[in-house]
This record gives sequence, C-alpha cells and structure tokens, in this order.
Amino acid sequence: MIEKKIILVPYPAQGHVTPMLKLAAVIAGLGRFQPVVLTPEFIHRRISPQIDGVLCLPLPDGLEDNAAPDFFAVERTMEETMPPALEELLREMAGGVACVVADLLASWAVEVARRSGVAAAGFWPAMHATYRLVAAIPHLIRTGVISENGCPRNPSDLISLSSHEPILTTNDLPWLIGPSKARASRFKFWTRTIERSKTLQHIMINTFSEGRELKTQQSTRSDAQDSPRILEIGPLIMQVATTTSTTLWEEDTSCLDWLDKQNVGSVMYISFGSWVSPIGEVKVKALASTLEALGRPFIWVLGPAWRRGLPDGFTERVAAYGRIVEWAPQLEVLRHPAVKCYLTHCGWNSTMEAIQCKKPLLCYPIAGDQFLNCTYIVNTWKAGVKIERFGIEEIENGIRKVEDGKFTGRIEELNEKLFGKEGSSKAMANLSTFIKDLNT
Repeated sequence: MIEKKIILVPYPAQGHVTPMLKLAAVIAGLGRFQPVVLTPEFIHRRISPQIDGVLCLPLPDGLEDNAAPDFFAVERTMEETMPPALEELLREMAGGVACVVADLLASWAVEVARRSGVAAAGFWPAMHATYRLVAAIPHLIRTGVISENGCPRNPSDLISLSSHEPILTTNDLPWLIGPSKARASRFKFWTRTIERSKTLQHIMINTFSEGRELKTQQSTRSDAQDSPRILEIGPLIMQVATTTSTTLWEEDTSCLDWLDKQNVGSVMYISFGSWVSPIGEVKVKALASTLEALGRPFIWVLGPAWRRGLPDGFTERVAAYGRIVEWAPQLEVLRHPAVKCYLTHCGWNSTMEAIQCKKPLLCYPIAGDQFLNCTYIVNTWKAGVKIERFGIEEIENGIRKVEDGKFTGRIEELNEKLFGKEGSSKAMANLSTFIKDLNT
C-alpha cells in the first residue's frame, strides 16, 4: 500500500511540464510513492492528463484569466503567490510527503520544502551540460568572463568548462534574452536558482551519459561534500498511458492524414517551439519566401500571432504542398516515414524526440539552452547542421547535407545509445537509487 507522496513542481512551461509528467508516470510505475504534480492554475486549466497513479492539482497563481503570462509575470507568481499555497498543502499532508521534487527553475518550492521540514530534490529537464554552464556562474564572474550582472565583458571570449566539452561562446549563455534590463533580471533569476540548489542532496537530470566528458563533469561536482548528487535519468521520452494529451496546446491531428498522402522522405517539418518568441515577423517572411521558392513539401508549426509575417496569399499559393498548423502532435509527425528532416529551435525535448525518431536536424537556435544544444548536435554528435539565415541557398545546402548517409549513421548510433536497453537500464537504475534513498 502506498502511504507517502512525492510532490513534483515543474516550471510552468511546455518544455518543463511534459518531462515532469513523464517523471511522475515513471515514479508511479515503481509503486512505492504516489506522485502529485502541482501546476499553477493557468497551466492546470489547459492540461489535466489522466495518468495512472498520478494526481494533478492546481496552485493559485493570481494571474488574469486567459492571460498568456511572460517570464517576469511567471516569476512573480512563483515567488509571491504560490509559496503560501504549497506551505498550506504540506501542512495538510503533514507526515505524508516523502519529498518535494522541484524543477530547478521553480526553485521557490525548494525554499518552501526547507521551511516546512520536508526533504527536497531537484529536477533539471534539460541537458547536463546546460546545468554545468549555469552552475559555473560564480567561476565566470571570478575569472572576469561576465560581470556581476551576467553581461559578457568581451563578446569574443570563449568558454571551456572542461577539456572534454565543446568550446562555447558568450552568446551561448542562457540568460541573454531581450534588452539589457531583461537580461540582468533573468541573470538574477539564474543566480538565485543556483544558490537554492546548493541545499539539495539530489538533482535528477533529464539527460544521458555522453562518455568521458560527462564522467568528468560528475567527478568535478562530487569533489565538494555539500554538492548535490547528480543522477542522470533521461531522456524521459516514453509512451505514457493517458486519456488526454500532455501538451498545453490543442494539436492539429489532420496533418497526419496529410502526411499519409506524401512520398516517403519528402517532407520538412518546421517548429520553433512554444517558449519565448518563434523567430519574429521578418524572419517568418524570409522563411516563407524560401519555402515557396523551393516548392518542397513541408509542415510548419506557426501560431496565429506570428502569421502576420507571412507574405500575402502565401497559404493559398503553397496549399498543394505545404501545411501550416497552430500545433502538431510532434512525436507522431516525426515518426512518420514521409518526414525527412526537422528544422528546429533545438529545444531539449525536440532534440530528443528527433533522435528517438531518427530524423536529422536543421538547427536554428533562438534563446536559452538552445544554443548549447545546437553546439552538441552539430559539433559533438554530428546529427545536424546549423542554419544562420533562411535564404534559399542555405536551406537547400542544409537539406542536402542532412540527406548524406553519414548523418543517418550517427543518428542511428545515438538512438541506440539513448533508447536502447543499456541507456534505459542506466536511467532506471539512477531513478531507483533516488527512490531507495528516500526509503532509508
């Protein structure tokens, strides 16, 4: 009989909620604790999946109905409105909560757990290397690479976290989004996140071991006795039995019927995710003009607000070979044999889904961890190519390169490493270690 609960608190965005729900499903499958996933009301209203053994509850957020809150509105409600509600819930469940698992970007929940005398663990839904980069903030300040506000002191500086990782530029720093004031605020958010994470005993990371490079990262973390124990439990991509979708957006499944009518390996799938801004109206127009000139079959995920950038009459002119949808059932689209490649923003979930479905990537990172993910995709894993702009020649060259057999071979190898028996068994062993530690 399950007596205690594990409270899971994701950061309220699609790329964070989905992997947390998958983590909850795996925990439920182990049968020792009941997972309870807490999301703010504006998320809970849009997603209430029925996953066996998982309870999903809302937290008051104080946001206006039907509002699409920006980063800073979300930060305010996480720091001001949601903590009292979680404290009350923990009081009501006194003695019945084994642990609070907080997305590191929802680090407010770590503080609430500490005040409530409840054990806390961290969850990082992205790549281990991104965590390493953020955790290196104090070192980057001490060595003069960035200022106290997170601004690069010299834009041409290169960053090397270890001899086994790719060289990064200061443009890869995940808080460099928006104007200077916004960047400084985001940097403050990240520094607070890292400071709070120091108190954790475990951090579960939705990533996989990439040979010598990741072992070196782990050894550097374990040098300090007060450092969290890093547990790789990813990638958390699996089929979870649900009666409703785990996406925050309504999916247009009609594009699957359209794919059935296309030739094998003829379609380019295009999506720039749901976080921040897709690419901007000027670039939307440039990409649309290129797609029309190429005349190649495509599916493009593009919300109504961004369609203002489309040239007049574009949708009608490309109707014979192109589809534009507000949101797609991405995993099903990528699995489809008609899809040849994926033009992507390099979000971590999208990257893992592409590798799972063995589709090469045309990379156009926009913000956050996407630049670092792109560096690994292109330079380390050699599973895709980077696109700098949306001109005809560059898109054509990119497609030609990913159609090369060497990309197919590399993605096959990555797929086996990540989704084969060995990768899955390592992830489950690490998750079992965490559950075992809770029982001791």
